Amino acid sequence: MCRSVTFLLAVWLTPVYGSFESNTTGCRIIHPPRDGGIRYKGLTLSQVKAVETLPVDYEIEFVCRGEREVSGPKVRKCQHDGTWTDMDKPSRCLHTCSRMHLKLENGRAEVRGMGHVPMEGTSVHFTCDPGFLLVGSSHSLCTKTGKWDHPKPTCQGKRALHVGALFPMSGGWPGGQACHPAAQMALEDVNNRKDILPEYELRLIHHDSQCDPGQATRYLYELLYNDPIKIMLMPGCSSVSTLVAEAARMWHLIVLSYGSSSPALSNRQRFPTFFRTHPSATLHNPTRVQLFKKWGWTKIATIQQTTEVFTSTLDDLEERVKEAGIEITFRQSFFSDPAIPVKDLKRQDARIIVGLFYETEARKVFCEVYKERLFGKKYVWFLIGWYADNWFKIPDPAINCTVDEMTMAVEGHVTTEIVMLNPENTRGISNMTSQEFMEKLKRRLGENPDVTGGLQEAPLAYDAIWALALALNKTAYELSKMGLRLEDFNYNNKIISDEIYRAMNSSSFDGVSGHVVFDASGSRMAWTLIEQLQDGIYKKIGYYDSTKDNLSWYNNDKWIGGSPPADHTKVIITFRYLSQKLFISVSVLAGLGILLGFVCLSFNIYNSHVRYIQNSQPHLNNVTAAGCILALAAVFPLGLDGHHIEKWHFPLVCQARLWLLGLGFSLAYGSMFTKIWWIHTAFTKKDDKKERRKLSQTLEPWKLYTTVSLLLGLDIITLGIWQIVDPLHRSIEEFTKEEPRGDLDVLILPQLEHCSSLKMNTWLGIVYGSKGLLLLLGIFLAYETKSVSTEKINDHRAVGMAIYNVAVSTIRYIHSRGI
Repeated sequence: MCRSVTFLLAVWLTPVYGSFESNTTGCRIIHPPRDGGIRYKGLTLSQVKAVETLPVDYEIEFVCRGEREVSGPKVRKCQHDGTWTDMDKPSRCLHTCSRMHLKLENGRAEVRGMGHVPMEGTSVHFTCDPGFLLVGSSHSLCTKTGKWDHPKPTCQGKRALHVGALFPMSGGWPGGQACHPAAQMALEDVNNRKDILPEYELRLIHHDSQCDPGQATRYLYELLYNDPIKIMLMPGCSSVSTLVAEAARMWHLIVLSYGSSSPALSNRQRFPTFFRTHPSATLHNPTRVQLFKKWGWTKIATIQQTTEVFTSTLDDLEERVKEAGIEITFRQSFFSDPAIPVKDLKRQDARIIVGLFYETEARKVFCEVYKERLFGKKYVWFLIGWYADNWFKIPDPAINCTVDEMTMAVEGHVTTEIVMLNPENTRGISNMTSQEFMEKLKRRLGENPDVTGGLQEAPLAYDAIWALALALNKTAYELSKMGLRLEDFNYNNKIISDEIYRAMNSSSFDGVSGHVVFDASGSRMAWTLIEQLQDGIYKKIGYYDSTKDNLSWYNNDKWIGGSPPADHTKVIITFRYLSQKLFISVSVLAGLGILLGFVCLSFNIYNSHVRYIQNSQPHLNNVTAAGCILALAAVFPLGLDGHHIEKWHFPLVCQARLWLLGLGFSLAYGSMFTKIWWIHTAFTKKDDKKERRKLSQTLEPWKLYTTVSLLLGLDIITLGIWQIVDPLHRSIEEFTKEEPRGDLDVLILPQLEHCSSLKMNTWLGIVYGSKGLLLLLGIFLAYETKSVSTEKINDHRAVGMAIYNVAVSTIRYIHSRGI
């Protein structure tokens, strides 16, 4: 066997060796690469040393010592021109590295600069499959020593952080219909980011709270008492958030709400761990007050659903309107049936009405509004702006109004809505503009996304996930300094809870809803959008920035009546004045009477020496004439009213009326009463002797004048005290309101000016009582002396008749109370 192998080797080598001997052309022997050698086919070591050239077509192979491999051409062939192939490509012996770096479990290894084995200069880039975290360096380089400069990384699954959420998919505010998909979008975007929570994966465990605190209580305890541990809670509507936030502090949980607007949630003592990306509902109130001022309204009415969010919002509105000089005239509330409160608003003539209720209750309210005709050009309703755009068209078995009736009832109402979508086309933390976000969300929602509940609040839910992710990312960094990790959190760990609170409190980033930053109460500040329903479509009519008190107005508001209605039925005050024709006629007659009085007075004075005149007591007749003149002169101030004089002239006119009538009556009637009194005294005694004696007596004039003076003095004292103690002034008497002809939103309120005093009835009682007794006594004396005949006072029968006339006229005057 050995002989055979030796023979074959000799046969194989002889031709080759013989060719070296006979062939003088070929390629010169070249040096091997460093740390390597050359394998010569068919030559022994001594033969290789003996030759200087190798024949054409002869091949040599480079080999390396140790753990090295050839880099470059490994085999070279001698060419006819005496050169070796690939001489322009150097061959080197390089250290090789382990092949273990070329594969990565649950990931990929991208190799660069390698032949069939990894060697010096070969680099590897590592990436992990989705859902796995790369632990170690993402790059590694094979060094000259044959070792990788970084250990092989591993792809580990991300540790899950669970967030408990309550999304109202139905109920009073079905905001979860759009907010839940938006939150899922945010989770996907956050989990795909390598720079945010790289070791963790956020996961959402959610339930449908139906915006009902009862349902929310059940799901809250399921979240808390069932594994896994929730690191944060995300409730939706205010009533649910109130329950969750109040209980969460007992478990050291941070609560972040995306749809709660109740002002009560800003109470840090009651809700110490509560934050919200939805601004407080009180942000609506400065906007409402600004609109009330703009449209000149000073009286408003309110109707609210009986829940804490709306009650606290209305309490805040009441304080703000009071500061602005605006009055809430009527405040109505209801629990489930708004029929009676709406009727009360109609009965109380409410015009500008602020409504605070959830969407389902809004349909009930406006069905009753239609039935009570509490809509149209005379009314303006202010509603919350976060209803769906077609909320009044959604079929609702709880109401019995048609879509057309509902559309008619809601036309023209104004909404105020927190700006929840960044109006600027800028990219924020998510690298999306607000418009790109809405387009992506609507594609996710499918058909008819505009009718999806909570579509307007969806950007707030999206930014809420980003807010908690950024806060947890910051918390993880701070915890690493203390040797803690986020997965160490439990419901008794206040240290981690406090770190999350501090991180959340310092949040500041640009989201799709705008700049997100929390104030000391955990709420956001934002602009308010003002919209009006015009022809069944909501139109933007302005923005209001409460922080700068700046109202941006588009001047495109539209009113059914052409202009904003009045805040109440306008009452036009009209004074009822005395007919000028009547006043002139009576004044002319009074003037003639005064003229006649002066004629009589002149006649009496001129004929005072005539015996017949003397027997009628002409001085008393003169007093009677003077009294009549004064009484007739009272006609002129009695006929003066606001048509002729100013308000400040009324006290003088009132006093003139009183004094002229009082003194005129005392002089005119007092002189006649004195005559009849003395006739009765002198001629109605039954004792004949005394009668004859009286008849023989001469009636002394001074006694008559003294009696008249006493009556006049009594009036002067009475009227003087009245004027000093309780002077007359101008007063207004109002009559029943009247509706004018035509479709005018006004009422006519007739008013009449009077002279009055604070205790008018008391003074009239005193005056009327004294004058009445005097009249009754005068009538009695006139009746008693009707058959007496004397020459001392020859006109006493005429005086008696005059007393009867005065009594009748005075009674009629007292009945009319025309002072």
